Amino acid sequence: MLIAPPLSLYIHIPWCVEKCPYCDFNSHALKHEIPEQAYVTELIKDLDADIKRFSLSHRPLHSIFIGGGTPSLFSAKAIADLLNQVLQRFDYNNDIEITLEANPGTVEADKFTGFFNGGVSRLSIGVQSFASDKLIKLGRIHDSNQAQRAATLAHQCGVKTFNLDLMHGLPNQSLESALDDINTAISIAPTHLSWYQLTIEPNTAFYSKPPKLPEDETLWDIQDKGSALLTQAGYQQYEISAFAKPGFECQHNLNYWQYGDYLGIGCGAHGKITDVINQQIHRTIKVKHPKGYLDTGRLHLDQLLSVAKEDRPFEFMMNQLRLFSAFNETDFEQRTGLPFSVVAYKMQQGQEKNLLRATNGNWQVTKLGHRYLNSLLEEFL
Repeated sequence: MLIAPPLSLYIHIPWCVEKCPYCDFNSHALKHEIPEQAYVTELIKDLDADIKRFSLSHRPLHSIFIGGGTPSLFSAKAIADLLNQVLQRFDYNNDIEITLEANPGTVEADKFTGFFNGGVSRLSIGVQSFASDKLIKLGRIHDSNQAQRAATLAHQCGVKTFNLDLMHGLPNQSLESALDDINTAISIAPTHLSWYQLTIEPNTAFYSKPPKLPEDETLWDIQDKGSALLTQAGYQQYEISAFAKPGFECQHNLNYWQYGDYLGIGCGAHGKITDVINQQIHRTIKVKHPKGYLDTGRLHLDQLLSVAKEDRPFEFMMNQLRLFSAFNETDFEQRTGLPFSVVAYKMQQGQEKNLLRATNGNWQVTKLGHRYLNSLLEEFL
């Protein structure tokens, strides 16, 4: 039986100064001044429509994540106005986690403080690399000095926690270069680090003209030695690409990976909502292009889908098995509305292959399972 999980909110701000060649997110290079006020107005209309559509006024809000694009292009005043209107519509704890993504190249000296004063409690800074040649290849608009300055400002502005986004497996990257990035990140002392491998995605410039990436053997060495450095520095790996100091795990992403609920508002935003009354799981997709989203004569909702029962096990596992923590059989049943028996045989097969381990009804991915996660997930298709 479906039980309503925690409810988060994702807010998408689609504009960037430039489109990065590896990026497959819904982002649009700036051609004119950002229509801040008009976009905030439409975001709130979008939110109100979802609240009414899914009867959510009674559910407390677990977390907020403002992503993009480059949300730090917005003024602190616009972010404060947006958050004030959002929080008026929900019950929430005083320590609610509110994350805003920032690009080091768009940060002014007082901007982080303005975001904090406007309600942001967590920053996520898109560094990607500290090597100048790699930043140029990745199409980033900042340099290493700006990245380190942004981190210093994050330490000083008042937020409780901040994340650095760092990539590895970059074009022509050596093991030494990748580990230099890790050591530089450690010296900056963020409370959280998202460290993930560059992948070439369709509909990107890199897909049309692929750069030369490191060989698989080098990639494995980078992952093994980089993870060891982070562990030695006191970071705990709690998800395939997420490391945190104890107590500083990203609560918004945890809810997502645990197959929780989230509203998605803004251009192209996706949402997932559990309908307990009708025992259904709904997914929403919003109008993708800013011009269409800002059209006051058009609905923001582009697609409303229901997740078929046969698809729920794969969706659950695709998220949950990225985590290093265990989950129990009740978690599966309450989040999918299905008996654990529908996946029991496949879970046992994973255990026999040393991809999963089970202890008193609690299931956890092994180190080998994370290494071959895609193969493990294919069992649930």
